Amino acid sequence: PSSSSGSPAAPEAPGTSGALSYADYVVGQRSIPAQQNATENAKIPLKPALKPGAKTNCIIVSPRQRGNPVLKFIRNVPWEFGDVVPDYVLGQSTCALFLSLRYHNLNPNYIHERLRTLGRMYQLQVLLLQVDVKDPHQALKELAKICILADCTLMLAWSPEEAGRYLETYKAYEQKPADLLKEKVDRDYLSKATDCLTSVKSVNKTDTLSLLSTFGSIANIIQASKEDLSLCPGIGPQKARRLFDVLHEPFLKASK
Repeated sequence: PSSSSGSPAAPEAPGTSGALSYADYVVGQRSIPAQQNATENAKIPLKPALKPGAKTNCIIVSPRQRGNPVLKFIRNVPWEFGDVVPDYVLGQSTCALFLSLRYHNLNPNYIHERLRTLGRMYQLQVLLLQVDVKDPHQALKELAKICILADCTLMLAWSPEEAGRYLETYKAYEQKPADLLKEKVDRDYLSKATDCLTSVKSVNKTDTLSLLSTFGSIANIIQASKEDLSLCPGIGPQKARRLFDVLHEPFLKASK
């Protein structure tokens, strides 16, 4: 896979002058002078701004992501820098913003501004959150609310490797049909009946074979009473009740 030898610039932190690298964000220290940072950024070859809907076989990475360790783990799909609003453009209708939870705790307004700037440019907008604090629960609860209000998908990663894998997967599956993710079920009667009956809690494949051997078909199982079902080998009263209730409850709730 191809990648760029340069590093993208990180966004400017609120209340500071000059841009900070991703590593500076995490540790809360400045180690790169603003003038040097600007010089390095000028050397990065950028593609023109990629408009939503444009086709490309690469993940387009914003210069904001310079120094982000996640880039080292995007190995199975090509990536390159480009002048884009989100941090990562993953397809014609998909993008991602990256956020370190540690940085969010220090700068809680940052993600609000990024989401405001992004607006609704893409059909699927992902907030890729790296969980790098010991007690993330309260912050995760707040960010989940933010994502709901912003119509954004929240994805959690506990390491740069995991975050890179998520980005790769989004790009790799860009043109894949939805049914590729569905469970493959054989088309013979036994496989279909097993798939149907095992969707009921506690009913397993052995129970399915026992039910079909006793009653002969799904239709006969549906017509059987709770008592008849419970007499089937391996099917006790509780399992029979669950199966009977599922098979006889209405598909739609009655309106009040």
